[in-house]
Amino acid sequence: MRNIARLLFSGVFAAGLIALASACAAQTSHPQPAPPPPVATTGAPMRGLPDPYVGKKKLLVVADVQTGFHHNSINHAMATIERMGRESGFYVAFLRTDSQLITRQPIVGTGERYAGRSINARNLDDFDAIFFLGSGEGTLSEAQKADLLAFVREGKGFVAGHAATVAFYNWPEYGEMIGGFMDGEFPVQPTALVVEDRAFPGAADFPTVFSDQFPYFKAPYERGEVHTIIRLDPAHLTPDQLARHPDGDFPVVWAKTYGAGRVFVSSLGHLDEPWDDPAVQALYLGGIKWALGLVDAPIPLDPRP
Repeated sequence: MRNIARLLFSGVFAAGLIALASACAAQTSHPQPAPPPPVATTGAPMRGLPDPYVGKKKLLVVADVQTGFHHNSINHAMATIERMGRESGFYVAFLRTDSQLITRQPIVGTGERYAGRSINARNLDDFDAIFFLGSGEGTLSEAQKADLLAFVREGKGFVAGHAATVAFYNWPEYGEMIGGFMDGEFPVQPTALVVEDRAFPGAADFPTVFSDQFPYFKAPYERGEVHTIIRLDPAHLTPDQLARHPDGDFPVVWAKTYGAGRVFVSSLGHLDEPWDDPAVQALYLGGIKWALGLVDAPIPLDPRP
């Protein structure tokens, strides 16, 4: 009996040691790492989430001035463009001070928290037009430049605001798309204008005298390559001003096509005050609607000299 009890006790003790060793091993073992998050494969916002702007045209407003002149009016311009979209109901504006979204590539996060994850970032595939307020040589990569040109050429819109003609001087294809680069400008003062096309959306009531900074243009601008909507009145320019373009061709606002896309260019808005003017707001809203394809308008090219 003593031998049997001794054997039973030894077996129970051994089993207890084994169980205790297993528990200690489980407590001291390293946990298995979690699988990495899936890498987003599209550039559109977090797929699976509802789009809060279904049925709305989407306008990407970019004011990337990291390499160019910082106009004081940019903040107010962006706020005005956003407000006009919400109040009119014609579009939703997405405001950016960088050029990240000007791409057709997927946009995913970086850093410890967001690396490889969708960050709800849109790309060009999600927009119907761009309103560009940038200046200088910009921050676009060569791939982004190609995506931007294709975006417009394939049928989307591009609105070039006041400083957009002083952007990308070393990118000839951009100049061809918008129609020309600024060569210089006249000082802010009341200036006589000729409204060539009052039938263009938003231009019907634009005044014939307006105070703003108005530019004059250089190549690739050429008369006959754009449809002028508003121009300076050469009959009221000084001899020094007229000498900049002896032919008297000083466009202020124009429209043109680029492939299947629509391009609207306006030099209005150097200071805050023009953005508060109802005539300027009406003209920009009309240009945005036209660029978005919400309204149509004939845009025959200007007669050549």
